[in-house]
Amino acid sequence: MRVSVRVPATSANLGPGFDCLGLALDLCNEVTVDTDAEPGISWEGEGADELPSDGSDRISRTMAAVAAVSGRELPPLALQAHNRIPLERGLGSSAAAAVAGVLLADRILDLELGIDDLLSSAVGVEGHPDNAAAALLGGLTISTGDAAVRLDPSAALAPVVLVPELRLGTEVARAAIPAEVPTRDAVFNLRRAALAVVALTERPEYLGYALQDRLHQPHRLRLMPTIQGVFDGLVEADVPVCVSGAGPSLLAFEIDGSRVSDPGPEWRVLRPGVRAQGAEVER
Repeated sequence: MRVSVRVPATSANLGPGFDCLGLALDLCNEVTVDTDAEPGISWEGEGADELPSDGSDRISRTMAAVAAVSGRELPPLALQAHNRIPLERGLGSSAAAAVAGVLLADRILDLELGIDDLLSSAVGVEGHPDNAAAALLGGLTISTGDAAVRLDPSAALAPVVLVPELRLGTEVARAAIPAEVPTRDAVFNLRRAALAVVALTERPEYLGYALQDRLHQPHRLRLMPTIQGVFDGLVEADVPVCVSGAGPSLLAFEIDGSRVSDPGPEWRVLRPGVRAQGAEVER
């Protein structure tokens, strides 16, 4: 049996939507497993020279976890992956791997899991429902932690992902966030998160205002002065921008024909577009 999946990159939080909002980007990892081929694991693209080939990678571990929960056993298989999502850059590479593993195990073992169970399984491994929901469902997603709602993003959205050479682990980025926040900051974010949903689905002209945040971005940006400098420059230029996920990548939006400038040689500038469709499975 040969099964292939395509899973998109995601940008979570989207400013004020901390741990709630996620957006799928048209930048996909492709993973193929073949139960009739010589067992083994091979990688191409992002992280090819650093990802393990001993079965301890997140895709393999997720497949094994799904099999264990279902009381089934995975057959020997060959796994080949072509990664386009940069690692540890706040673009959902871990969630993409978890979603890929869940979908592959579901098909190989003929489990026929529903969307809710697929999402629950991916979140159980990855731990971030905002990323996992957007990777599985595509478009714009609102996660409640145990469920998710998908919305159609505005066709006018023109995302630009600024990817630095710098990496930032999710654990380090999350540790920088205070456990308690002032009520005024919570209200500030509630107002903008509500508007962000409107801006991302219908009124992109509100994005500059709607992406403002006081809960996580200021604390994470302090860990990365270089990233903060680029972020502040975009804000001063009236470019809608937010930290992508836990960072260090930035997600900006080009509005009314505007063009986001290249920050310099230590950055990659990607214009992947929004991906309306979520993860795909081919058999």
